[in-house]
Amino acid sequence: MKLGIGIGWRPEIADAVEALPGVDWVEAVAENLCTDHLPDSLVRLRERGVTVVPHGVSLGLGGADRPDPGRLAGLAARAELLGTPLVTEHIAFVRAGGPLTASPVLEAGHLLPVPRTWDALGVLCENVRIAQDSLPVPLALENIAALVSWPGEELTEGQFLAELVERTGVRLLIDVANLHTNHVNRGEDPVTALDELPVEAIAYVHVAGGVEKDGVWHDTHAHPVTQPVLDVLAELRSRVDPPGVLLERDDDFPSAEELAGELAAIRSTPAAASTARGAARRRTVRAPEPGAPAAGARDRTAVAQTALLSSLVAGTPVPDGFDHRRLGVQSRALAAKRADVVAKVAPELPEILGDGYRKAFLAYARNRPMSGGYRRDALAFAELLLVEGRPDDEAARRRLTLWWQDRAGPRPPRRATRLVRSARAALLGK
Repeated sequence: MKLGIGIGWRPEIADAVEALPGVDWVEAVAENLCTDHLPDSLVRLRERGVTVVPHGVSLGLGGADRPDPGRLAGLAARAELLGTPLVTEHIAFVRAGGPLTASPVLEAGHLLPVPRTWDALGVLCENVRIAQDSLPVPLALENIAALVSWPGEELTEGQFLAELVERTGVRLLIDVANLHTNHVNRGEDPVTALDELPVEAIAYVHVAGGVEKDGVWHDTHAHPVTQPVLDVLAELRSRVDPPGVLLERDDDFPSAEELAGELAAIRSTPAAASTARGAARRRTVRAPEPGAPAAGARDRTAVAQTALLSSLVAGTPVPDGFDHRRLGVQSRALAAKRADVVAKVAPELPEILGDGYRKAFLAYARNRPMSGGYRRDALAFAELLLVEGRPDDEAARRRLTLWWQDRAGPRPPRRATRLVRSARAALLGK
């Protein structure tokens, strides 16, 4: 299906997206949509004939566990509601731990790379087949950006994607900004990746901005698209005419005029590529027979992913073979993202805590992994502050106590809960 030029729909820029000329389709984060009704803006876009594609971020198809049936059902419901021609997700893991490792479940709050090994590929392929059987429309998977590399990888990114397509028939969502990110951060040549992957399997393409700090490229989706990313788009376009190209922006939203300018740059980049490079020069690899994952692959994957995620979010030792400095960068990035998202889902917290919010949250997150989503994370953060008698300002502490009490709900009174309720009673003079 030909999609054309699109933009990521976000509530913050909904009016601008509706007004932008030449937008053929939009993509919406699936988890931000209800399963039974759509925001008015998306309803109006659909009435105009604009295709809306749901883009999932929480399945974790690269994780050791099989996909959660509830999450799959939710994605399927959103696909039905939107009448979309396809749904998309990521080649990533987002949580680890649980029954396979007899340890608590850890949430990354972010997309983390899977190792490019035969074990991880086998697990991913089985998870993709389960997802495909549960969804009413075709599935396409996105390559992700990464700050860290797994030791002992057996395949390049292009080979890994080619094997995934060969074994499952899944479509690809190629993010050229992520190819550029991996070039800067991991020394991987995007031209080589494009030569090795099956470009005929591309469903559409993402383009996004980022920023380089201290030799590390951060795929922020909050900065303008750079020329090197457009150069990778031109490389891809010289091999295939992708069915769709979409601009992503997730934060620090610019004016409608700036968005229109970035869309114009994307439109002109494919048009400037006139010389086809011919067939992809794929490298052949000696692969195990496709099928179920090798014996013990899920267990080995679970142990490895849990050790990595625990080091990133719980302060446990860095697993052997990883770059300690890069894991430090990734750990700080995960904590910063948690702070930003909690501030969005619970805006009262930075309002109550003022300039001290970020420092306090990062201290809280250093050794306390997220295990139940961002709203529960916000409650746990507030609870910890109150148990420790913070904030120092009595009026702020009173507001935080009332905020926590209003949202904690009828939970069993753990020790921390009892302390907070006692504090609340004291503050209210009861």
